[in-house]
Amino acid sequence: MLEFFCNSLTNGFFLSSGMGKGIVLVQLALSVIMGTYVFGKWWELRELKMAVRRVRRDVMSERNVLDHHLARRDNGGTPLERVYSRTCERLLNLLTPGVRSLIIDRQPGAVGALTKHEMGLVRSMADQSMDEELLRVEDGLGYISTIVALAPMLGLLGTVWGVLDAFADMGAAGSATIATMAPAISSALLTTVVGLLVAIPGKAAHAGLMEMLQKIQVEMEGFLDDFTGRVALEFQDTGSRS
Repeated sequence: MLEFFCNSLTNGFFLSSGMGKGIVLVQLALSVIMGTYVFGKWWELRELKMAVRRVRRDVMSERNVLDHHLARRDNGGTPLERVYSRTCERLLNLLTPGVRSLIIDRQPGAVGALTKHEMGLVRSMADQSMDEELLRVEDGLGYISTIVALAPMLGLLGTVWGVLDAFADMGAAGSATIATMAPAISSALLTTVVGLLVAIPGKAAHAGLMEMLQKIQVEMEGFLDDFTGRVALEFQDTGSRS
């Protein structure tokens, strides 16, 4: 079955016109590009998923919510670490200079307090940073969806072009039979077949990557909820600054 299918594609390719062959080659090039993006994005999301769980575990296992950040202030290797670091810096900047210095020096008994408005600013920074990081993570998925949409459209163009050529040849000959028309129509349909062969697995891969991304987003949002909840307990509940 597979051999018959491959032979059909091969025969159709060699019977195609120059336009048809060119479109097929473009579709194959697009499939290689798409495969590269799919594998790269899958690997990136796989690593990101493990990193999110690691950061969440490390931060929440500390005694104070800022301890992980103060111990590793240059820590910005993963999207969630960058979100956490930016939010911690925003939190520190909202504290009074004296309290901020004590907390940075990790002095015992250093206590700060944030108003409800300042707590809102901390959460706003966390949400904004996460949105920016998610946009960076999504980079590349758009190329996959574009190729998924473009490949069958190119195939349709090649098929219509091939049918036009077939009818033009029939008109020039003044007559047509199944034996003369079938190869031309078959080769014209090749570009549509190749386009679908590129688009179908690409669509499946894109859906799988989007599902991975959504799960990661849920975990990141869960971390932010836990993080801001601990900030509220450690800072807002200690009192309000006048």
